[in-house]
Amino acid sequence: QVQLVESGGGLAQAGGSLRLSCAASETFSVKTMGWYRQAPGKLRELVATISSGGSTNYAESVKGRFTMSRDNAKNTVHLHMDSLKPEDTADYYCNLVLPNGIMYWGQGTQVTVSS
Repeated sequence: QVQLVESGGGLAQAGGSLRLSCAASETFSVKTMGWYRQAPGKLRELVATISSGGSTNYAESVKGRFTMSRDNAKNTVHLHMDSLKPEDTADYYCNLVLPNGIMYWGQGTQVTVSS
């Protein structure tokens, strides 16, 4: 059983920055990890993913503003969010996908961006 704990959420002004972190209970060097977000009344959407080799993919809405990274030695991934917009306001969830396709989720961290 893999446990994920997110941190770093909070309040930011439009144009500001936040850094989210997700710590896993075990190594994920051969696993894929991602960040999702869900705003009130909206569906959960994929924000970014990172492979075991460090290859990243981003949703078009955050491309150029968000950067995902991972530190395998610390079993941790990060999401650096720059140039924040009010529409980035959401609960952000970390996930981890095992090679067999099983996915684990963190409890989420709230991000609020004021106009």
